[in-house]
Amino acid sequence: MTPDVATGSLVLVSTPIGNLGDLSPRAIDALGHADVVCCEDTRRTRGLLTHAGLKGVRLMSLHDHNEMARVDAVLAHLAEGRTVAVVSDAGTPAVSDPGARLVAAAVAAGITVTTVPGPSAALAALVVSGLPTDRFCFEGFLPRKGGDRRRRIEAVAGDARTVILFEAPGRLAATLSELLAVCGPDRGVVVARELTKLHEEVWRGTLVDATRTFSEREVRGEIVVVLAGDPAAGRAPDDDEVGHALRGHLADGDTLRDAAAAVARELGVSRRRAYDMALELRRNEKP
Repeated sequence: MTPDVATGSLVLVSTPIGNLGDLSPRAIDALGHADVVCCEDTRRTRGLLTHAGLKGVRLMSLHDHNEMARVDAVLAHLAEGRTVAVVSDAGTPAVSDPGARLVAAAVAAGITVTTVPGPSAALAALVVSGLPTDRFCFEGFLPRKGGDRRRRIEAVAGDARTVILFEAPGRLAATLSELLAVCGPDRGVVVARELTKLHEEVWRGTLVDATRTFSEREVRGEIVVVLAGDPAAGRAPDDDEVGHALRGHLADGDTLRDAAAAVARELGVSRRRAYDMALELRRNEKP
């Protein structure tokens, strides 16, 4: 359904990731004035509203399994001039939580979409990690298995930026082990657990130490993994690296031209540079 005139507004409201004291006055005001509050778990959200002193707020469930089915109903409310607030169980909605598809539909329908910013587990873990924050990416939850998981881990390992991941307690040790196998032992990593809660923990170290530490203990709670970027990503290979690669191809019987083309593809250098170095290697070969 697409309303002819969009008079309502959709408000994305961030809620605490653990400490209820992080619910902002503006968030309380937005939830109190909303005609409908869409939420993942009505019981959990009702508890949050009660904590905030709000009663009689109309709730509508909106979770991973029914979001698409709810879109038309929410758009109908908005078309009638109502204000609809959206919350997740914790943090900022639509970030590894329901809401993104609803927002896209509302934007396409010309409806005003606003936000009450606030808690975010991803950003909280990033800023306390001690890792670079000038360039980072958010990967959310990795695929659980198969080729998609392998490809994502390889992409994460080769990214020059700081990478933020969500992980479940039961899969943390396996994920750290797989990252160790691809990234190497010395890559920096931070495991942030139960942020803003009573048993908050921010563990900092290398992947080899993290794998050892978290394979030997039971882990509970919400977990964010912050991985240091690949220090070699984006760095131009030096002559020694190009020469080593060329020698390998030439030793396998490649022609100068084929060896240069292969190394250019593998290392991201120009074919001219690779070919000129291959010529130099051939000239320096002993008779």
